[in-house]
Amino acid sequence: MGSPSDNVAKLKDAYRQWNDSKGGSVKTWLALVADDVKVYSLAAGAPEVAFTAAVSSKKDFERYFTGLLADWEMIHYTTGTFIAEGERVAMLGSTGWRNRKTGRVVETPKSDFWTFRGDKIVEFHELYDTAAVLAATKG
Repeated sequence: MGSPSDNVAKLKDAYRQWNDSKGGSVKTWLALVADDVKVYSLAAGAPEVAFTAAVSSKKDFERYFTGLLADWEMIHYTTGTFIAEGERVAMLGSTGWRNRKTGRVVETPKSDFWTFRGDKIVEFHELYDTAAVLAATKG
């Protein structure tokens, strides 16, 4: 079982790669998750962001990234505070993305909640300004 500080270190490295590559480090995230990972996004598969539908496997999580990166261009992914207790880690930060179809930019606070089992992530919840995201999909 990874310690809370080990889990935070893994996530800090993954977030750094994610921001630095502007979304090009999907393999890093996939290497951290269990085959049966559960992922919940606040937009919950709304038609404008269908890729945000609930995920129940690593393969589905890869599809989430494919949909995200097909529709959105990352401007930044900025981490702030990390809070860890036991097998859970919370990250409070912010992110900015440009919709590839409309060119509209979204800047939003971002809260990510991770659960580890051993050295793998088994659950991920993400919270962000869904109204702003959905508005950016409209021309």
